[in-house]
Amino acid sequence: MVDVNEQIGSVTRELREEEIDGHPSHVQTISQEYPAGIDEVWSATTEAERIARWFLPVSGELRLGGRYQFEGNAGGEVLACEPPADGSAGYRATWEFGGGITWVAVRLTALDADRTRFELEHTARAADVPPGMWETFGPGATGVGWDGGLLGLALHLGAVEGSLSPEQANAWAVTDEGKAFYRGAADGWAAAHVAAGSDPETAARAADATYGFYTGAEPQG
Repeated sequence: MVDVNEQIGSVTRELREEEIDGHPSHVQTISQEYPAGIDEVWSATTEAERIARWFLPVSGELRLGGRYQFEGNAGGEVLACEPPADGSAGYRATWEFGGGITWVAVRLTALDADRTRFELEHTARAADVPPGMWETFGPGATGVGWDGGLLGLALHLGAVEGSLSPEQANAWAVTDEGKAFYRGAADGWAAAHVAAGSDPETAARAADATYGFYTGAEPQG
């Protein structure tokens, strides 16, 4: 069992539309506070053995200038890496999948000795998004996937009650509990979509499409 409502409510989601280096871009940010010191969260999010326990197996060199590859998912190059110092830490990497390139930045902030804020920012040039993808799914297409990652990290670090291994994730997605999670995450990104300027009907349609994509289920009500 996973406390889905607790997890959904503990996550902050934001969407910004910005021009970066002359390119209109979608910038999605997702964050959560974890009951662990910054060194512990850094270890959990930068060491291959630990990443595999809550996200996906990863190979390659997890260091500045190194290349990495998540099993069955994205790979890329580590562009920046700043271990914990003076209460903050972070890293930045390309996120290469399906022939396209986007960028991911992770920032850690120590709130106190035993609590750390994890923030992930995912930037994609609007022109590089596959045709029709944003119009159909909006920010939920990638955002809900990151919600799943933060859930895995929350379970790994004890921020939410429950147990769910990465190997169980696909089967869990079609359970009532899994559907409730993906419904909540999709609706959370719809709210961020509206806050960024989308009309509510468009955001709701995109959330429904995203929910169906992740669960194979028709939205209820």
